[in-house]
Amino acid sequence: MIETREAISEKVVLIGVITQHQDEDKANEYLDELEFLTHTAGGVPVKRFLQKLDKPNPKTFLGSGKLDDVKAFIESNGVGTAVFDDELSPAQLRNIEKVLDCKILDRTNLILDIFASRAQTSSAKTQVELAQYEYLLPRLTRMWTHLDKQKGGIGMRGPGETEIETDRRIIRDKITLLKKKLQTIDKQMAVQRKNRGRMVRVALVGYTNVGKSTLMNVISKSDVFAENKLFATLDTTVRKVVVKNVPFLLTDTVGFIRKLPTQLVESFKSTLDEVREADLLIHVVDISHPNFEEHIASVNKILDEIDSANKPTIMVFNKIDAYTHETIDEDDLVTIKGKEHYTIEDWKRTWMNDLEKKACFISATEKENIENFKNVVYDEVVAIHSKIFPYNNFLY
Repeated sequence: MIETREAISEKVVLIGVITQHQDEDKANEYLDELEFLTHTAGGVPVKRFLQKLDKPNPKTFLGSGKLDDVKAFIESNGVGTAVFDDELSPAQLRNIEKVLDCKILDRTNLILDIFASRAQTSSAKTQVELAQYEYLLPRLTRMWTHLDKQKGGIGMRGPGETEIETDRRIIRDKITLLKKKLQTIDKQMAVQRKNRGRMVRVALVGYTNVGKSTLMNVISKSDVFAENKLFATLDTTVRKVVVKNVPFLLTDTVGFIRKLPTQLVESFKSTLDEVREADLLIHVVDISHPNFEEHIASVNKILDEIDSANKPTIMVFNKIDAYTHETIDEDDLVTIKGKEHYTIEDWKRTWMNDLEKKACFISATEKENIENFKNVVYDEVVAIHSKIFPYNNFLY
């Protein structure tokens, strides 16, 4: 029941809060990501609103004065959608919609919508649809009673835009059916993994839009879909790759993101199983992104949640061709050198030098240092193969 049509471009305002746990820089960084998510979904962000609060208002997320400011801007500029950077409770959604009288989305809803537009295979569609229903279930009253205002677009590429699905029992029955369908898919994928033979399994992991699919295309000489958008890859892609004389299976997986909806982590269990069952992880990082260290931490957090944090890992710092840094004049005796001034060589001398994990610095698009990367992968795969299959050393 998931639609794959392009969303009609619509004006969007982005809303976040500055709290004791999230300073202004962090709040703006999250809104940068929310803006990219909105563009990916087909929206046009026209303004941002930030408010400093001890914690989000439990009734309306923002304070009443700030909410009135948002309402005035929406009415005077013909804005149809407000997107909040955190997941809103059903009560917050209802209260905010009463004030703003427009379509209200939160970060979770937006990510689910992008997944809905990206899903291609039966497996991905089923996983996304399950996540959407589980998100919608506690919000049914609000969602279905206001459909007269919601004519489609971002946030509406989902299940059940019909009156019959206002019945919670029907939604729960649908969730049960989807879970059963996913169990069947999980079993099929498990059989496929078993039938892949005695080869080392390698999985590409990383934050969304770091270049995993591009790297896979380079080293497997295949044509996996790669695009400069968030979540360009949803379906797991597995390719047999041969480096020198060593064959192994390489899997491209869905990209991670901060505040990844728990519904997606659970529904994409079969996809994440590819990571769980991998013998080696290649953690791809976009080193040109100013917050790549936090991206690494977010990925590691999710890997820890799925019991995969301690697997052998190669850190691949991609997009070195796009990396830039600020320079300090030699006569400047005041400015203290910070991370924004680091060159790639400076980074290599920091915590990266102390990594227990192997590290490579490459550009997948420019094919820079790819041979060095292949050599590192080769050494790791050979070492793992000799441990897993000690009596099967035909590779060497």
